[in-house]
Amino acid sequence: MYILSQLSFLAVAALQFQLVTAAPTLREDPKNSELDRRGLISPTPAFSTVSPTNKRLFQLEGKTQYFAGTNAWWLGHLQKNEDVDIAVSQIAATGYKVARVWGFGTTNDPGKPYDVWYQVLNSSGQYFNHDPVTGIARLDYALAAAQKKGIQLILPLLNNFDALGGINTYTNVYGGSHNDFYTNPRAQAAYKNYIKFIVNRYKSSSAIFSWELCNEPRCPGCNPSVITKWASDISAYIKSLDRTHMVSLGDEGWFTATSATTIPNYEQSYAYGGYEGVDFQANLAIKTLDFGTFHLYPNQWGYNFTWGNTWIEQHNAVGKALGKPVMLEEYAVPQGELADRVAILLKWQETVVKKTSVAADAAWQFGTVFPSGATPLDEYAVFWNSSELEVVGVQHAREMKAKRAVATL
Repeated sequence: MYILSQLSFLAVAALQFQLVTAAPTLREDPKNSELDRRGLISPTPAFSTVSPTNKRLFQLEGKTQYFAGTNAWWLGHLQKNEDVDIAVSQIAATGYKVARVWGFGTTNDPGKPYDVWYQVLNSSGQYFNHDPVTGIARLDYALAAAQKKGIQLILPLLNNFDALGGINTYTNVYGGSHNDFYTNPRAQAAYKNYIKFIVNRYKSSSAIFSWELCNEPRCPGCNPSVITKWASDISAYIKSLDRTHMVSLGDEGWFTATSATTIPNYEQSYAYGGYEGVDFQANLAIKTLDFGTFHLYPNQWGYNFTWGNTWIEQHNAVGKALGKPVMLEEYAVPQGELADRVAILLKWQETVVKKTSVAADAAWQFGTVFPSGATPLDEYAVFWNSSELEVVGVQHAREMKAKRAVATL
């Protein structure tokens, strides 16, 4: 049952606005803050960084190392603490070090039956949801639970797509098309206000691996400079709020024609033509982005699965040229696509481990079944306690951990 459905919106909006203007940060009063009681302030935090000894790798838990992670976008949207505890325990038991979890949840209409949302945007203003069952407290709990199990989270702060409130929840209110979002001053001001709310809330937590600008940002048909400029501005803004944690873009790693002479096996096709308005190479060069991200879904993009190995090697080459870490942040093969999808996943993982210095990877996505019955999953999920997870999860995490922490490839 949703509290907002029981009260008048204006009354709740007024309350939420007061909470926005007085939203606590982790640095205000850590001894008395609710976030401290949840375990989100570490007295001796071990923040993850780019390795000081090898700029193409990460320093995690005070040690330069390769590692494997996973995606669990739904972790901060679970309403049962028990479900969160089960998920992070299973993720940790698999050997994963990092989980990518949605740090966004926006609606234009709080009267609609969203389970959990963190922000309302509509004609009456911008409000943050502090309800303990349906609001930001759910992300608080996810972070606290992850920290207890030694899991760090990548938090994308925006979605390119409509699920759970993406770019269009801003343009619905502030005008323009999806592509206009990146240059719309009012939309950008609202997004920065949300960034400030989230970053200030968690910036003292060592459970944060990195802040991420957007899940798979795209600007179809735009000059790639639009997103590059936007990424420069937003990442610099996050750094002005928090100079401790890393910042990443969250893009799929699209190339443009400018990469034709700098990456191996360049070809004139969809992933290389700049059609989505993203230039991986230009974005990785942004000083306020600490590492590069790329995703891998050949079946969605019109390529065969073998091509995935080339895609991995190409992004590794750009990381090597620019001297920055790159992370294969999403990769998956759908269930039923092949007789043995594990074989494809293993080939990609072999390329990561043996043929590149890709710093980390994160499979899409972790699957489990909760006592509450919640299963926020999809056709790509690799399930807990399955033979698939044992091979492409547990064994791969061991391989990445055992890999010598040098970046020569």
